[in-house]
Amino acid sequence: MRIITKTVLILSVVSLLADIASEMLYPVIPVYLKEIGFSVFMIGVLEGVVNFTAGISKGYFGKLSDEKGLRLPFVKLGYLLSTISKPLIATFTYPLWIFFVRTVDRLGKGVRTAARDALLSQEATTETKARVFGFHRSLDTVGAAIGPLLALVFLFFCPGQYKTLFYLAFIPGILSILFIFLLKEKKQPSSTLEKGNFFSFFKYWKVATPEYRKVVAGLSFFALFNSSDIFLLLITKETIGKEVLILFGTTFNADTITIAAYVFYNLVYAAMSYPLGALADKSNYRSVIIMGFSIFAIVYAGFAFNPSIPVIFILFFLYGIYGAATEGVIKAWVTNLSHQQNTATAIGLYTSCESICALWASIIAGAIWMNWGSFYTFIIPAIIALLTIIYFSLIPTRKHLI
Repeated sequence: MRIITKTVLILSVVSLLADIASEMLYPVIPVYLKEIGFSVFMIGVLEGVVNFTAGISKGYFGKLSDEKGLRLPFVKLGYLLSTISKPLIATFTYPLWIFFVRTVDRLGKGVRTAARDALLSQEATTETKARVFGFHRSLDTVGAAIGPLLALVFLFFCPGQYKTLFYLAFIPGILSILFIFLLKEKKQPSSTLEKGNFFSFFKYWKVATPEYRKVVAGLSFFALFNSSDIFLLLITKETIGKEVLILFGTTFNADTITIAAYVFYNLVYAAMSYPLGALADKSNYRSVIIMGFSIFAIVYAGFAFNPSIPVIFILFFLYGIYGAATEGVIKAWVTNLSHQQNTATAIGLYTSCESICALWASIIAGAIWMNWGSFYTFIIPAIIALLTIIYFSLIPTRKHLI
């Protein structure tokens, strides 16, 4: 059986292009926000709010996708919203406008994610899902590496030209939308859940399998202390400070080193996603995810102690392995634990719970940093990761679902 089908390949290319657009901006957004007057705490609030918006909408649009038995309309609309938000962020610098545009961007992610993941799930079997999600995540993350690299080159030649970069990010975003029109789909069986209001997707919890509830509960607890990656970029830049790196006669400052470290992280993430997905398919999901959380604890503990530039790159290398061991494997696990007619709802509920927790995680991280410093911002999530490992090691689950 062919594991990487045409649909999986096209969706992966779409994600690659969309991530080039998004990740061209992601490493410079905290720098840009600080430049226009945002404090670290306000950045935490902003990231928490927009990620909450994305997460809570994933549940609603996931359930709506199951009710309609269709995926592609949600995928198209979601990528469109994210694409048009890119140039808009450079139009005005008013805080309310920035909140609005970033919310539109993340709302696009909320509209498309559950439907897209359900479409990927339909293209896989129980035995191949981690590889399918791993392949998709791999190309998605290649885009996440290319995007910052393009930003790095652009800012090297045009330092401080952030607004122009926002306009350039519109180009790969439009290309991603065009690729979606190469896909066709057949209407799927409709959801077994009754129709309801915006939050009716939470009703899935009552009919979900015991294994699904245990896994989602553990992942949500972890997410409550796993703040936005923007804090990793901020601590990297702060730690480096005025230190410079000289390679081949070229001097690199804190901004370029920070973006380079983020590019390196994404390259590792992309390279390891499919192999670790294959490992999870052949062994079990739980072991690979526990390995990922163990690495997360090491990384966050490392950032708590003001690492040197070489150590920063080692930590980002490990952080890439953590991402590859968790993101796609978790989605494979969640979809295998869900009911087929409610796959998008199950993914949406999980990601909604995760994002509600992430809202508080980013706000709490920003507040801790402002009041007690960066050490506690990173050492606390490291401890929580160890507690999560203990939880997943102890919860019972049926062998074919681990």
